[in-house]
This record gives sequence, structure tokens and C-alpha cells, in this order.
Amino acid sequence: MEQRHLGRTGLRVSRLGLGTLTWGRDTDEHDAAEQLKVFWDAGGTLVDTADVYGGGEAEYLLGRLVDERSGLVPRRDLVISTKAGSVPDPDRRTDGSRGHLLAALDASLARLGTDHVDLWQLHAFDPYTPLEESLQALDIAVRSGRARYVGVSDFCGWQLAKAGTWQQSGDRTRLAGTQMEYSLLQRGVEREVLPAALDLGIGLLPSSPLGRGVLTGKYRHGTPADSRGGSEALAPFVEPYLDEAASRIVDAVSTAADGLATTPLQVALAWVRDRPGVTAPIVGARNAQQLAAALSVESLSLPDEICRALDDVSAPVHRYPDHDWSTL
Repeated sequence: MEQRHLGRTGLRVSRLGLGTLTWGRDTDEHDAAEQLKVFWDAGGTLVDTADVYGGGEAEYLLGRLVDERSGLVPRRDLVISTKAGSVPDPDRRTDGSRGHLLAALDASLARLGTDHVDLWQLHAFDPYTPLEESLQALDIAVRSGRARYVGVSDFCGWQLAKAGTWQQSGDRTRLAGTQMEYSLLQRGVEREVLPAALDLGIGLLPSSPLGRGVLTGKYRHGTPADSRGGSEALAPFVEPYLDEAASRIVDAVSTAADGLATTPLQVALAWVRDRPGVTAPIVGARNAQQLAAALSVESLSLPDEICRALDDVSAPVHRYPDHDWSTL
């Protein structure tokens, strides 16, 4: 698999990442092991997790699988990325205080069974903590050797611009990456986040690159019982992408797939993978077979005319002050 630099840093990662959101919850150790082995065999290196995935079980599972005693995948062959800052508190969804973040990092390292992570990200912006305090935790993590590179996740445009600019001033660690939802069904990052990332040299790691599964075409004729949309817990996560506008985009993706003799999954994934500023979409799968289908996109590059057609059908509406403001 092709390797790319994450932003303007020396960190190289595979151009597809493996997501572990369901590990320890819907994905057991056997299935997780199969996924990791398939990913590694395909040349994948970037594995993305977080301290809250599965209540910590995702990190624990990953740690067991890369332990040298497991003999599955060598730790040195992987770029492990984890996140901290989200908390299971209905009154405060994020805690970006320096104390919480550093304690969470230590707990992550213990679960992962490693002395460092390759990429450590703030999981979300905390409006109740000064941003400079949260960012200081990133610097401490790097200087102490507990993290090699740092980034953020789910920061809007002005938040990313402020954080990235702050980290590039003084004796601080620059942000390597930002993780945001990005797909043909969700192009909101193109408004401000992506321009800020490109300007600051921060690599984009798209989450949900398949539109929460909708872009695979599985919902075109109803909701499969074994899908996320058929799950009581995850149906609200999928439902926003089952409207008429999304249906037109899914139809276009399916038409392109038919013309290229490939699958809608591959078309949708290739589109986002090769967008300007994107380093590596993060792909989650229920099993190794699904993951292998996603990894097969490595050999696909979309023709320019297909890209233009998909750009047109999925184009978001950007008005003042983002486009054509000078002519008003």
C-alpha cells in the first residue's frame, strides 16, 4: 500500500487507516485479529483508536494483538493513533484539561502495552478549558516521549486555525493531523477546515469516508437487518444520510461503479482518498471480509471525468463569505 506523509511532518502512514470504533463492543478479539492481519498483509500501517472506544476495550484489544507474545503483527510495523478528551458525562462531553488529558494518555499506554503512541490527538474541542492549556498537554506528551506526533479531531475551522497557528509559534510541537468526517455525503470540511489544514500543513484523516456505510449502496432498496441502520443503537447515526439528496449521490456512485466494473464502496473510497489535503481515510469494518473489500481500492484511481461528475452531484452549497463574496 502506498505510504504518505502526514501533513508537513516526517511521519509516513498508509493511505488507508484501520478504524477500531467497534472493537471490544461489536467486534471480538478473534475478528479484530483477523482484521489486523488482513490490514498488515495489505501493507497497512495506520491503526486508529481512542480511549473511549468500547470503554477502553478497543485499546486493550489492540495492545494484546501487537504484544510480541501474540506473534500476530509487530508493534514496530504499525503507526498507532489514539485520542483523549471525550468523557462519558452527559453534562460535559469533553475534558481538555491538562490533568485529564495526561492521565488519559498514561491509561491509554497501559492498555496498549506500549511506552509511546505514534500519533496522539485531542478528541474534541473543550469550550470550558483554555485551548492553550489543552495544547500544552500535547507538547508535554512529545517532550516526555509518550507521543511521537500530535493532532486534533473534530475541530471546526477557526478552532483548527487557532490551534495550528499556536503550535507553530514558539518552541512547540506542530500539529501533524486532524481527523474529521469527510465523504461524498459530508463535504462540510471543505468550507473552512480543509483550507486551514492545507495552509498550515496539517494532514486530514477522514472518518466515515463511506458516508456511515450508505455510500456502499446497501440501503438503496431498504435497510438490511444486520446493518448499522437496522440497529436500534446506531440507526440515528445512519438516518441523516438516508434522505433524497443522499439517494441521488448514492445513485451516481453506483452508476460510476457500473461503468468502471467495480463497486460503489471502491468508488466512494477512492474519491475521498485522493482529495487534496487528504492523507488517509479511516475505514471501519465489521469483519475481515468487509475490510478486504475496502483495501482492494488500492489499485483504483478514478478517471477525471468520473471525479468531476461526482463533485458536481455532491457539491455542497457555500455562499457568503466563502464564495463569490467579492462580486456581491
